[in-house]
Amino acid sequence: MATYRLGTIGRTAVRFSSGIGLIRTQQHNVVRLMANSAARQPSGGGTLRLALKGVAIGGLLGTGWSGYNYFRGDPSDHLIHEKTEPTYLDRLPDVRITRKVVNPKDDSGLELVLFQFQTCPFCCKVRSFLDYSGLSYSVVEVDAVLRQDIKWSAIKKVPIMLAKTRSGKYVQLQDSSMIVSVLSSYLKDKSQDVGDLAKFYPSISFINDSGRKTSDIMNKYFLMLQDSKQHKANDEQDEERKWRSWADDHLVHLISPNVYRTKDEAFETFEWFSDVGEWNVHFPKWERDLMVYVGAIAMWAISKRLKKRHQLSDDVRSHMYDACDKWIAAIEKKKTPFLGGKKPNLADLAVFGVLNSMEGCQAFKDCLENTKIGGWFYAVRKEVMINRGHLEA
Repeated sequence: MATYRLGTIGRTAVRFSSGIGLIRTQQHNVVRLMANSAARQPSGGGTLRLALKGVAIGGLLGTGWSGYNYFRGDPSDHLIHEKTEPTYLDRLPDVRITRKVVNPKDDSGLELVLFQFQTCPFCCKVRSFLDYSGLSYSVVEVDAVLRQDIKWSAIKKVPIMLAKTRSGKYVQLQDSSMIVSVLSSYLKDKSQDVGDLAKFYPSISFINDSGRKTSDIMNKYFLMLQDSKQHKANDEQDEERKWRSWADDHLVHLISPNVYRTKDEAFETFEWFSDVGEWNVHFPKWERDLMVYVGAIAMWAISKRLKKRHQLSDDVRSHMYDACDKWIAAIEKKKTPFLGGKKPNLADLAVFGVLNSMEGCQAFKDCLENTKIGGWFYAVRKEVMINRGHLEA
């Protein structure tokens, strides 16, 4: 298996929130004021000094509590606190390219590097889109445990896509649906720069229903097109976005509880991951074994928590069967081979990608036996493979 290396990248500067700086300044001023007042008192003013200390401590606690509530927010509000623009790199990080997909028919002009886990559902979604679109791209297979190949990134989740912009810099795209929407927007209107398109998908932090600060990508299911004629009918757009969201918010959460349902299934799943990801080729044996054995035990344990979090019954297979039935029912209602009609649309590719992540597992075999998902699944696979480039030796 041929390997390639890319250039180096410098360290990323870390910026602190002005809100935190304000809190610290207020704390410092309170302490300094109390200390100066105490210093001016006679040596016998013990009671006064004690009182001043109490005021100082109260001021610190009050300021700290205000700062905490500022960033925590009220559980009942959903105010946006921060907007994070895409990151741009001057050059590619120093990482090992594990393989390249090359399509001679690719006229997009894009230079893409995908950082991924081979069997991650979100990564499978991105690859399904790239292959169906006939794009060439390089792949960096990330160690699922140590994650050394993404140590350069502030974001430690895959997939991560680096795309070269017209300025020569590389824009960092994150979140599978955002990656697909940015690239799909570009392919429909190549007059736009992929770096500029990424700005339409900022990361926004907010307070969720549990009262915790989290973030999400704005507009990630929307395409950004300058020519209104390129937009589909509203109903088609709404349907496509609805099912893309369903794949992210529901279907993908059924994967782990099903493929790691038992310890035996967890080990079987990770052995399959190792085979299709060629871990024995790309990683030392000790690292490969670490990913398989530690990963299998960890995911078996985590799947129990995920089952509870997503309110799944002990019969997790039934939830997966219901999801497959719901998807096929939507396609049958249209009386077309795919949700997109005669050809797969972005929703078809999203659902296919998620299911493709467990194709070698017992859970998928059970789905083929107990639902009608097989016909549609292999039809999409055929369309993807027809357009896919070849692996470069």
